[in-house]
Amino acid sequence: SHEEMEKELVEAEADPKKPRKRRNKADGFDENLPRIQVRLTLNEEEKAGTGKTFFSKIKEELDIVPAQARVIEYWQEKAVFDEEDGTQQVVAAARPVHPLGKCLASVQLLAWILVAKYADALPLYRLEGILKRHGGRISRTTMANWIIRLDDVFRPLINLLREWQWSADYLQADETRLQVLKETGKSAQSDKWMWVIRGGPPDRPAVLFEYDPSRSEEVPLRLLDGFKGTLQTDGYAGYNRVCRENDLTRIGCWDHARRKFVEASQAAPVKKKGTKVSKADVAIGKIRKLYAIEKRTEKLPPEEKTRQRRQLAQPVLDDLKAWLDKNRTRVPKDSLTYKAIQYSLNQWELLIGYLADGRLNISNALAENAIRPFAVGRRNWLFADTPRGAKASATIYSLIETAKANGMEPLAYLHHVLQHIRGAGTVEEIEGLLPWNVNLEGKQEG
Repeated sequence: SHEEMEKELVEAEADPKKPRKRRNKADGFDENLPRIQVRLTLNEEEKAGTGKTFFSKIKEELDIVPAQARVIEYWQEKAVFDEEDGTQQVVAAARPVHPLGKCLASVQLLAWILVAKYADALPLYRLEGILKRHGGRISRTTMANWIIRLDDVFRPLINLLREWQWSADYLQADETRLQVLKETGKSAQSDKWMWVIRGGPPDRPAVLFEYDPSRSEEVPLRLLDGFKGTLQTDGYAGYNRVCRENDLTRIGCWDHARRKFVEASQAAPVKKKGTKVSKADVAIGKIRKLYAIEKRTEKLPPEEKTRQRRQLAQPVLDDLKAWLDKNRTRVPKDSLTYKAIQYSLNQWELLIGYLADGRLNISNALAENAIRPFAVGRRNWLFADTPRGAKASATIYSLIETAKANGMEPLAYLHHVLQHIRGAGTVEEIEGLLPWNVNLEGKQEG
């Protein structure tokens, strides 16, 4: 009810440090996993004299089949035909099409390498060691070359994903640092950038990564050339030009605004019990009310969500804006709290942009979540050696994160794509490899 909603919002503001309730998610497994039955039987002596026996399930255990290396041998049948002129003609059975032509790796191994490195953040030298333990001697250099060659193989699919993104009118963008050792004109230690853009129809999102050695405003101009609609980002000024020249509607991210107040709160001296909460904590409480409204309205149709936001969130925003204006001059200008207040005021028109349309999000979290696996991987493998490697990495991250965003298991999806992409000669056949057009149920691995 509206009264319950107001109560929750008051509680959120009154005690911003109070931990939010979280439901404990019990350990378990997907009910669709394949199953085997282990029958615990009575011996003949124990069953002697009974009229009947029956089985009842007493427990379930999650099992895992350890990685196993094997060699696939292809034997090609050939038929020899005697011709009238005394010559012979040999007809051979068709060979399977491999995405890399002559290659030591099966498509399943290629998919495993891609997922292990880009979804599970394992560096290639660790994969080299894992394969060696199982009897496969594949160097990290060879694996890196496979990944770079696959960039060209996957390119038609990436191009279709970009067109698909632009079929909708709402994109989210973010960028993060990457070290590339052999970038022309740049030192090995200088920052280069991995950009990510997420968007498309809400039920079929596409996530696209792009490497560029620059963070200049020229990059968004290139990446968003031809897009029309709403762009959601953090406060980085590098997006200003593309929004201005392409007439894009830009909205901001409350996660970024809130994070600055959290940093200010965490940096403040620990206060004794009974003292007033800090101004940063007060701001966090007010912002938390906005997220509480989003939580309560997240499953509503866009039109109703827009109405609810204007009814419930607008008063909260008006109150927060007045508080920011009032307290901007009441904190030291060199404090984190002042910087957080100033950021929110500078970004205000962008931060309230989400109110206009229930399809828009309060934050850029979906783009940030998509780029997070890259940041985790970067901590493990630290850098890319060449620009070609960085670009190939962007391609693989795009396919994996798009699969995940559409509820698909990345290993199964990449295996399917690798099996079929070389044989996809038309646009329609490549479209059939987009995640929402792929049905993996009942397919055999091999």
